[in-house]
Amino acid sequence: MNHVITVESLSKKYGEVQAVQDISFSVRKGEIFGIIGPNGAGKTTTIEMLEGIRKPDSGTIDVLGLVPSKQLRELNKRIGVQFQATSIQKKMKVKEALDLFSSFYNKPTQKDHLIDLLGLGEKLNVQFDDLSGGWKQRVTLALATLHQPEILFLDEPSMGLDPHARREMWSMIQLLKEQGCTIVITTHYMEEAEKLCDRVAMIYGGQLKALNTPEELLDEMAVHYLAFESDGLEYDYLLSLPDVVRVEQDQSTYKVFSDDQQNTAYHIFKYCNEKGITLKDFKFEKGSLDDLFVHYLEKERSA
Repeated sequence: MNHVITVESLSKKYGEVQAVQDISFSVRKGEIFGIIGPNGAGKTTTIEMLEGIRKPDSGTIDVLGLVPSKQLRELNKRIGVQFQATSIQKKMKVKEALDLFSSFYNKPTQKDHLIDLLGLGEKLNVQFDDLSGGWKQRVTLALATLHQPEILFLDEPSMGLDPHARREMWSMIQLLKEQGCTIVITTHYMEEAEKLCDRVAMIYGGQLKALNTPEELLDEMAVHYLAFESDGLEYDYLLSLPDVVRVEQDQSTYKVFSDDQQNTAYHIFKYCNEKGITLKDFKFEKGSLDDLFVHYLEKERSA
């Protein structure tokens, strides 16, 4: 297996706060690798150490055969970075930004190709500050990939985007992958990770909690729930049942997450039969990556 990033026992501390604690993982060439977790989990600190922006307190990092904290100049020629916020002068036109960033490289860039790929042609003479959030993300994505990087780092690329712009961003990321780019993405949007990533590393409290494909994570951790409609059941009753981890309620619709679906279903049916309560559309469902993450955090908090 050809790995382009290898991380071993990585740690970083800010004062008394352990931002990253003993994390190890590797990234394969050509994949989209997700680093997922809630805000403050340690995602950005991790990716910034991979980019060479921050130096780890301990552990080792190998990116394309280079040590980021020691060989940053050489690494910058081979990676691209899209930050959560990129500083571009408000009055600078899109064409001016592309020309300026292209001038930073000694070799020809793929500027014209990216203008076509990302649909920037109609926005070339528009000032950056006049662009919508989605278009600003397209421009910064183009700036990060002008030099055809081998690895592209994206830190919360769809942060603040509306649902339509977010899905457009996902399509553009997939196009870059199809062109052979390895992509490392941080996100707290679980749907984004599930749609985009070949594998995900789940980080919580600076620690690596799980690492696998989204599908295999769901199978391994067995996050399932009972879904149904009822006007006679109470939230507190459902939460009190054996093996129930959490309950979600939206008016008369319920999702009951349980470590033993069969046993929980038995108690619900028995109770409803005794009380004359009607259940509708009762289903055994498999959870999403978002359900998995919330389920895992609930277990962490109750441990």
